[in-house]
Amino acid sequence: MPGSLDGRKAAVTGASSGIGEATAVALAREGAAVALGARRRDRIEALAERISEDGGTAQAFEVDIAEESAARSFVEDAAAQMGGLDVLVNNAGVMLLGPIEGADTQEWRRMIDVNMLGLLHCTHAALPIMRAGGGGQVVNVASTAGRIASFGAGVYNMTKFGVVALSESLRQEAVISKSGVRVTCVEPGFVETELQGHNENPLVVENIEAMREQIGEALSADDIADAIAFAVGQPDRVAINELLIRPKGQLR
Repeated sequence: MPGSLDGRKAAVTGASSGIGEATAVALAREGAAVALGARRRDRIEALAERISEDGGTAQAFEVDIAEESAARSFVEDAAAQMGGLDVLVNNAGVMLLGPIEGADTQEWRRMIDVNMLGLLHCTHAALPIMRAGGGGQVVNVASTAGRIASFGAGVYNMTKFGVVALSESLRQEAVISKSGVRVTCVEPGFVETELQGHNENPLVVENIEAMREQIGEALSADDIADAIAFAVGQPDRVAINELLIRPKGQLR
């Protein structure tokens, strides 16, 4: 039985784990050819092999999207090898939490370079390709942290608030310019991924554990991936612009 995305070509950043990995699998399962972008070559090569064994089509591209030229090359090379680009999932992200005072400012720079500039560089490269192909879809993975600020997440909040704002501006630009590009902003709540484990500040770890306990059952990466596949699989006339997805027990 044909999938809802047969013939589509998708590029996914941050595809080596978590939401990116799950999204690549979900899109491939629906028939899309998928370009897997991430820094960890061994993981994306293993994922590409797994997708191929399951009957899908995937190619691995080692890339650090914090570097503008690398981000552009990933998008352009993926489109060239797949014969076009219909979907860009800007999923790559870094969550390094902690108070502003006394912070390691290189962690701020890393979050801004990946979460904001990397997303922009990939999108900037993808838009003319999509326009030339008659349209496409940009999916930006933000967060509930792009809606509600909290202690210890100031810079992460800033990057995700920025992604939400950019997504709406880009949506309007696409309408005005008649580019044929749909824009979807996905805002997950607490998802069990590797992101939480990147934090070592005792206050941050304590807050994460308290939130996990309060929520009960967190979301899985597959939950978000399924939502993205749903949005991408809609008829061309339908634009799902925003998806806010929280665990049932999440308060904020």
